[in-house]
Amino acid sequence: MQPNILDSISNQYSQMTRSAKKLADYIFNNKSVVQYMSITSLAEASGVSEATITRFCHGLGLAGYNEFKLVIARADQSAMQSDLFFQDGAEAGGSHLDRLCRRLYQTDAAALTETLDLMNPESTNAAVALFSKARRIYCFGQGGSNVMAMEAWARFSTVSSHFVHIEDSHMQAMAASLCTQEDVILFFSYSGSTRDMLDVLRPAKNGGANIVLVTHFSNSPAAALSDVILLCGSTESPLQSGSIAAKISQMFIVDYLFGAYCAQNPEQCAKASEATAQATARKLL
Repeated sequence: MQPNILDSISNQYSQMTRSAKKLADYIFNNKSVVQYMSITSLAEASGVSEATITRFCHGLGLAGYNEFKLVIARADQSAMQSDLFFQDGAEAGGSHLDRLCRRLYQTDAAALTETLDLMNPESTNAAVALFSKARRIYCFGQGGSNVMAMEAWARFSTVSSHFVHIEDSHMQAMAASLCTQEDVILFFSYSGSTRDMLDVLRPAKNGGANIVLVTHFSNSPAAALSDVILLCGSTESPLQSGSIAAKISQMFIVDYLFGAYCAQNPEQCAKASEATAQATARKLL
């Protein structure tokens, strides 16, 4: 593989198939955008199939689409130059830190605003309705998304014992295989396109469980398996995986889901909240 993937594409362009050239043309015209797209989004935008994209990546000597996004991000110099943590790197004084903090604040605030704009009351109410009648609600995710799943479980556990969190991906798959129509899976996945995720969602779906997905992409493989999709804001480059802005946007979703759940189950939540508050009060100094 050549240092710059765009050079590799140019060198192979004349030998490419018509569909591969169509994809290459789209990449050249939108190289700063492609790194943020899921494989499904790129397929729709460029007018080629997902299989064509996978073959295209393999033809460049890459393992798959995820590796392709990484090398595209590295090749796009503007992505690196716009990264908050690489600007003004030579400065160590307070002025640099002040600018850094203000840019981070603007990025985080923009993520919240975008998530609010994406909020769908019907989807939110549908998710809460599923939670309210479920026997168990499993809060799942992998990697950084598992942290968000744990946060959701911790929040909801103050008002209900029906929410369950399992950290290990193997144990998640085992629990999912035993799910029935009485169960709900609240799954966090920014991309909605990971193998471990499908190992959990497919058996759960086969067992009849309902799936509520928190993601950034509405046309991902996970979205196709989900009953309710809640979209978070913030756009991540592959080089910024697990960004705080993305987590803040997902935490906002957890917060308004929790508020909606309490509003629909006021007596239960008030009683449980009082009980859990008393249980932890003695631990405070």
